[in-house]
Amino acid sequence: MSALANHAFAKMNGIGNEIVVVDMRDSKAAVAPDDARAVATPAGVPYDQLMVLQPPRLQGTEAFIRIYNNDGSEAGACGNGMRCVVRRVFEKTGQTAATFETRAGLLNCWQGPAPDLYTVDMGPPKFGWQDIPLAEEFRDTRYIELQIGPIDAPILHSPSVVSMGNPHAIFWVEDVNAYDLFRFGPLLENHPIFPERANITLAHIVDPDHITIRTWERGAGLTKACGSAACATAVAAARLKRANRTVEITLPGGKLMIEWRERDDHVLMTGTASFEYEGRFDPALFASASVT
Repeated sequence: MSALANHAFAKMNGIGNEIVVVDMRDSKAAVAPDDARAVATPAGVPYDQLMVLQPPRLQGTEAFIRIYNNDGSEAGACGNGMRCVVRRVFEKTGQTAATFETRAGLLNCWQGPAPDLYTVDMGPPKFGWQDIPLAEEFRDTRYIELQIGPIDAPILHSPSVVSMGNPHAIFWVEDVNAYDLFRFGPLLENHPIFPERANITLAHIVDPDHITIRTWERGAGLTKACGSAACATAVAAARLKRANRTVEITLPGGKLMIEWRERDDHVLMTGTASFEYEGRFDPALFASASVT
């Protein structure tokens, strides 16, 4: 039987990014990809990311967090999901600051400038082609040679690429709603240039302090919000000197403030996290999954 059977969960969202938080810090059991996929089905609790808190591996951290996309694959980072975790932990413990470990490294989190805001230090971005990673060498990842559509009239081309714990490709456009991202997203996510697939973002620079984006999220699909994509976009725009190092990012689900801090190169993401409801997973959900 699945470790999630009859286990408590909290359904939350980070500016429209559908998140399920499961606290398993009192258990050594693991969540299998099949379990994560079962939760995401219509009979379960459909989500963009499943945030599973496991016992801490490092002294001084609150938990080791495994992050699952709704296709059962694992992500290294999820900024919106982290804010949901932070709110959940802070409300239960009264803390105003905490450190968590993920596959992408240590994330320091704290109460934001207002009671309903939470800040996550997403760490430094990575720009090296091997770190993102890309399948071939590009010395300058501010733009890479990648396009979709006819060679002489590409629909999308020359994205910036960045790693924020997971791979991101940002295409600069005049109107983020003018493209069929549901169609192009899967093609670009799975392009051979991205050996670990990639998050695909359309970005429009409104002015140096404001950027609008839409994202096709690796392993999750078209989403109302992707925190790491907002961070990647802010960093990529600043590298191109098209935006300031502190910028507001507007996503379909809401807004985030992103600061690429100059003194240590870390990217800070501040935004809200909303609680929806609590429940327990129906064991029958996982029994059906094991049969199929």
